[in-house]
Amino acid sequence: MESEEAAAAAAEGGTVTPARKKRGRKPKIKEDSQTKEQSGKESGGKKTKQSVDEKYTQWKGLVPILYDWLANHNLVWPSLSCRWGPQLDQATYKNRQRLYLSEQTDGSVPNTLVIANCEVVKPRVAAAEHISQFNEEARSPFVKKYKTIIHPGEVNRIRELPQNSKIIATHTDSPDVLIWDVETQPNRHAVLGAATSRPDLILTCHQDNAEFALAMCPTEPFVLSGGKDKSVVLWSIQDHITTVGTDSKSSGSIIKQTGEGGDKTESPSVAPRGVYHGHDDTVEDVAFSPTSAQEFCSVGDDSCLILWDARTGTSPVTKVEKAHDADLHCVDWNPHDDNLILTGSADNTVRLYDRRNLTSNGVGTPIYKFEGHRAAVLCVQWCPDKSSVFGSSAEDGLLNIWDYDRVSKKSDRAAKSPAGLFFQHAGHRDKVVDFHWNAADPWTIVSVSDDCETTGGGGTLQIWRMSDLIYRPEEEVLAELETFKSHVMTCASKP
Repeated sequence: MESEEAAAAAAEGGTVTPARKKRGRKPKIKEDSQTKEQSGKESGGKKTKQSVDEKYTQWKGLVPILYDWLANHNLVWPSLSCRWGPQLDQATYKNRQRLYLSEQTDGSVPNTLVIANCEVVKPRVAAAEHISQFNEEARSPFVKKYKTIIHPGEVNRIRELPQNSKIIATHTDSPDVLIWDVETQPNRHAVLGAATSRPDLILTCHQDNAEFALAMCPTEPFVLSGGKDKSVVLWSIQDHITTVGTDSKSSGSIIKQTGEGGDKTESPSVAPRGVYHGHDDTVEDVAFSPTSAQEFCSVGDDSCLILWDARTGTSPVTKVEKAHDADLHCVDWNPHDDNLILTGSADNTVRLYDRRNLTSNGVGTPIYKFEGHRAAVLCVQWCPDKSSVFGSSAEDGLLNIWDYDRVSKKSDRAAKSPAGLFFQHAGHRDKVVDFHWNAADPWTIVSVSDDCETTGGGGTLQIWRMSDLIYRPEEEVLAELETFKSHVMTCASKP
């Protein structure tokens, strides 16, 4: 594995600077980008880089105070998606868990889907001096590559099947959704000219590329996708299942096997159960209701949020016109409260909607507008451990953690930070393209940034958990600190 990574780095002369496309974005007008680049060279280019470095240095000094644990993993290539897989085993001080991420190369070696094993250190185990001593240019010993799948095209989005998280779906620059059983797929060597791995299943129907909008249903083995053809498409993997496996009781595949990966046998395909039309531009993200496989929502570059119900047909149930003031990039449905939906946009805001009161004359009426990012929001996700908490990541390099319950509190209102914002992860030095809460390890997050533009590197993967003193009830924290204070006073009084 290490030799493959070394070869990839050597092929680039030690510096990886592949040409990158903007994540899920319409390309800017050429004139504007040239003007911006020129002005940056003349005046602000060095200043921007300096300010990014200064902010990062300041953040790094606070790591021992803010975090219970943090692992920094430098990537050779950029990555646009990272997801937790199943937990493999538990030990006294750490747990071992699968981690899925992508490698997007410049063509000197193939694009890959990486299955890694991650050692997640348990709460209150890591020493402060240990988590603060990391090298930005090194790979973390906590993340080890387990298997490589040679992906047919870039991996833009990864989603795991909740009923069996060894089964994942990927989006690439094509109309198809690819389904993989990562345990039965053979390990491949990513060398130039190597044949691509063969998906276990292909979901077909989109009439144009579907690159980012992808979701797996929490209650049924359903897959949802959106694309440039302005449509939302629903499939059921059940249409191709022989025997259903589970993470804990079965090591077998839930997908029919029709040959070894990489051979010339064509992958089986599945047609959709429904195609839904209502958007006027590219569909950027989709999400299932946490309680019904028949209900889902979608957002797109037409600034709309649409709710669908497969039981009532293929037309929108509710269409929220102008849900934001720009393209919508992401959406997530609260797993604890099926009335609450989050949206993130190129207008730099996150908005919270109650589906019982979505619109007024067709225009979106959010419960609250969260304003804390300085650039386009790329990803939003509800916390699995507390119903009012969610995260948002953006092109400003920040991953903000919010608590809606804190919005109305006077103490937060009086503070300089935006209402509801109670933690800001500033460990990335470029746009944070994806993150994922760890359902198996409370308050633990994996996040990934594309660092090509700022550092000239590939990407940075970080696995982190904020100190529990930050999110626990105030009275609990004060009581613990009081005990700690008494302990310090006792120690200080000893001769």
